[in-house]
Amino acid sequence: MQPKIACTERSPREVADVLNKLGIKIEHLGLNSWQLRTLSALKKCRTAALGGHIDACDNCDNITISYNSCRNRHCPKCQGKNRENWIQAREAELLPVPYFHVVFTLPEAINTLAIHNPKLVYSCLFEAVWETISLFGKNKGIQMGMVSILHTWGQNLSLHPHLHCIVPGGGIDKQGKWANVRVDGKFLFSVKALSKVFRAKYCDKLKEKNSIQYQKIRQQLWEKPWVVFAKRPFGNAKAVVEYLGRYTHKIAISNHRIKSIEEQTVTFVYKDYREKGAKKEMTLSHEEFIRRFSLHILPKRFVKIRHYGFLSSTWKRQKLKLLQQQLFVRIVHQPEKKIMLHKCRCCKI
Repeated sequence: MQPKIACTERSPREVADVLNKLGIKIEHLGLNSWQLRTLSALKKCRTAALGGHIDACDNCDNITISYNSCRNRHCPKCQGKNRENWIQAREAELLPVPYFHVVFTLPEAINTLAIHNPKLVYSCLFEAVWETISLFGKNKGIQMGMVSILHTWGQNLSLHPHLHCIVPGGGIDKQGKWANVRVDGKFLFSVKALSKVFRAKYCDKLKEKNSIQYQKIRQQLWEKPWVVFAKRPFGNAKAVVEYLGRYTHKIAISNHRIKSIEEQTVTFVYKDYREKGAKKEMTLSHEEFIRRFSLHILPKRFVKIRHYGFLSSTWKRQKLKLLQQQLFVRIVHQPEKKIMLHKCRCCKI
């Protein structure tokens, strides 16, 4: 029998409700066709517009009608299953080594270009970050690995592109053996050094791919240090997986953060990190809320989770099992995928 996991209860206020309130006014927000198509999918998610099916409870025989989900990666209601499946796949790849959480953030000067050419800005971000991590590894004589996850938002839905990276604290040496970056496992690389190399590589990428746009913002890109944040290693392999789950399938805002939807405004909760994460509320018009939300709809087919080095799919298929054997990892067979089921409205099971 396959394991089951219950879906979370529907939030009383949703992004879809704001879209319904906004109605045809959405046509005047200056959104592109892909953004409009995505928002249309979110609006129809789990409604009669997408059809449905009948569910029968095994416990009390209660019968309910469930509407189909849109399965869009930007939908607040469709990420639970994707996250669970992705985490299950990663569990089988963990190594008994220290892991680090490193965040590379682009400066505000890049935001205008990110709005008009997001594929360029975000592709350069992935490439520059991996080349930076890879270079620091080569200086130690090892091939690094990295899992990177793109986030484009701040807590108040403003544009804030940054890359969350899970980086093992070591790599593969020339003999194909594992080697730690440091013996104590408490430190990866200098954050200041990472920041300088990251900025140089990103600017080179941008200049190479769009010299005209680069020249327009060149001075702003170089006038301030760029931000790179690194956390100390996780406690154990299980903690790595749980931590990954916080970031992999996040979207700009979850439905549960929406506190109220009035005739003209939306109020939501956010954390102000300039004041040590203090919880605050922000009220925006329907138009501004959806405009900000749309800033974080990624280009069509753009891959937001990427694996590099010895964590890339090609390397893992060929050599991961051998590396795990070297590190005395007990190979665990992949569990069957969990089936996402709603709780019964009658018996709550």
